Formats: sequence, C-alpha cells, structure tokens
Amino acid sequence: MNEIIGYVFIGIGLAFDFFGCLGLLRFPDLYNRLHSSIKCVTLGTSSILFGLFLYKGISATGIKALLCIVFLVLTAPVSAHVLARSAHKSGVKLWEKSVCDKYSEDENALS
Repeated sequence: MNEIIGYVFIGIGLAFDFFGCLGLLRFPDLYNRLHSSIKCVTLGTSSILFGLFLYKGISATGIKALLCIVFLVLTAPVSAHVLARSAHKSGVKLWEKSVCDKYSEDENALS
C-alpha cells in the first residue's frame, strides 16, 4: 500500500515539476519565472522525495529523502526572496501589466 501511495506522490511531484518548467518558458518577467521555479522545486521535488520515502520506508535512503525535503523547504523560499530583492534593487523592471510592487512600496514607506 505504501508503494502505491509513494507512486502517487511521485506522479504529483512530476506534474508540479512539469508545470513549473512550463511556467519558466511562458511567464513574462523574472519575478513570475522565479515564483514558478521555486514552487516547482519546493512542491514538486519535495513531493517526489516524499514519495521515495514512502516507497523505501525507514531506511538510509528514506531518511536522506526526508532530510532533503527539510533542506529544500527551508532554503528555497529564502533564496527566491534574496534573488527577487536583489533583482529589484539592481533595477530589473516588472512586467508592464503587473498589478502590485511591494518592494517599491516598502522603499517609499522608509523614505
């Protein structure tokens, strides 16, 4: 039973990774592409690793998969935030149809 549930999680992770890669090709600017790629890594790859844990069980491989999930969940969103903030500070413009720019609102509030 755990093997079947593991396969389901691996399939869900592959779908997230596929749509994340599709978003890298289709989205218009750096910020949208960054959002797509980080969701792809965090949700897709973590789901694949969790499926691997369910498939392998509590073994050396399963524990390593869980540790990788923890590492990804802690580091991927932080790295995305750092990349987006540094891109904004270096002058990378948002897409012209973007609705909200929280970074410039924060800068204006501090001034």
